[in-house]
Amino acid sequence: MKASLGSWIGWIGIVLAIVGFFYYPLWFGGAAVVLGLFGLTFPQKFLAWISIVLGAIAFFLPMLQ
Repeated sequence: MKASLGSWIGWIGIVLAIVGFFYYPLWFGGAAVVLGLFGLTFPQKFLAWISIVLGAIAFFLPMLQ
């Protein structure tokens, strides 16, 4: 159960980060980072780190334009 929940949180964070590239990057990118940080408490660390990195890119990308 714990591994499955961590996997779901990681994938939802990744999806939010990808959506954040196109629509409300500050909200969706921030939510992806938060879900990634929460996902670090589960065994699927790789999915959590991908969510954090993609969410941070989506969050800071509009500030560079």
